[in-house]
This record gives sequence, structure tokens and C-alpha cells, in this order.
Amino acid sequence: MFGSRKSEAAVLDNALEQVGTIIGPGAVLEGPLTTKDSTRIDGTVKGNVTVSGALIVGQEGKIVGTVSCMNAYVAGEVNGNLSAPQGKVEISDSGKIIGDVSCKGIIIDENAVFHGQCNMTGVEKSSAEIAKERAVADKASEEAAKTENKSTEESTKDENKSDDDSSKEDDKSSEEASKEENKSSNEYNKNKKHHKR
Repeated sequence: MFGSRKSEAAVLDNALEQVGTIIGPGAVLEGPLTTKDSTRIDGTVKGNVTVSGALIVGQEGKIVGTVSCMNAYVAGEVNGNLSAPQGKVEISDSGKIIGDVSCKGIIIDENAVFHGQCNMTGVEKSSAEIAKERAVADKASEEAAKTENKSTEESTKDENKSDDDSSKEDDKSSEEASKEENKSSNEYNKNKKHHKR
């Protein structure tokens, strides 16, 4: 952002070199203005302005009417809505826009005046909608993780339970075997005593 000022200045200088129409200082044009190339306005235009290229409104420039252009650099004043749906609007520190702006990107310098609404074009979803979708996705992934953890815990419990059950069965088998051994041993001892008599 901070490093891009030089490249923006280069773009502006490039647009200035390619300006095909200039409304000079002190000139007043009443009625609509339509140009097919970049235009610089340092005078006053009272009417709608349609520019196929870039529009530069100099510090002494003033437009009273609706403006449509590819890109706009406003150092003067625009009283009316400004539309640059495929481009960028920059309001310099001496610039003033009283009206709504529709553009793909906007730069408003410190001390600039912008009184109106800005509609960003080329953006299918607002940042609030994107944030909401992210929150829903995060919540869903958390719930999936909880469900997975529960499944893992349950399977671990089942494994532990089956291990406990098998060890209980092993313990029962061992007890029964011990009892059988004791019983056999007792019978042996009885038979031994019985034979001694």
C-alpha cells in the first residue's frame, strides 16, 4: 500500500501524457460532455460527463452532474454520482466528491472530502458475507472434529470394554481352572488317605 504510491503516480503521469481532451482553467461548459479518450478538466462542466478513458479533475476543476469513466482522479470537485465500475477512483487531499461512487477500487487521501455512499463493483460477496461463511464453515469443522473425537472415544471405550470383558473371562477361566485343580488335588488327597487305610 505505502510502496505503491510511486506506481500510482506513474500511472497518473502516463494518463496525463495521453490526455486527448482538456477543459482549461476558467472555461465553462454547459451541457453534457462525451469523450472517447482520457480527459482533464481544469474548468467547470455543468452537465453529465461520459469519458471512455481516464478522467482527471484538476484542483480548479468542477463538475456538476453525473460522471461515468474508466478511472477517475479527483483533485477538484464533483457534485453528482461518479461511476467507474471497472476501474479505480482516487480523491486527492484537495478533492471533493458530493455524491455516490461506484467503482472497483477507491483511494481517499487524508483531508479529502467524500460525502455519499460507495458501492464496490466486481465483488460478488461483501466482506461481511464472506466472514459469515467462514464462521459457519469453522463451526461445521469444529462440530465434525467433536463428532470424530466422540467416535474415537467410543471406539476406545469399546476396545477397553472388550479388553476388560476378555480379561474378566480370562480371570473366570483361571478361577475355574484353579478350582478344578483344587478339586482334583483334594480328590487325590482323599484317595491317597483312603488307600493308606
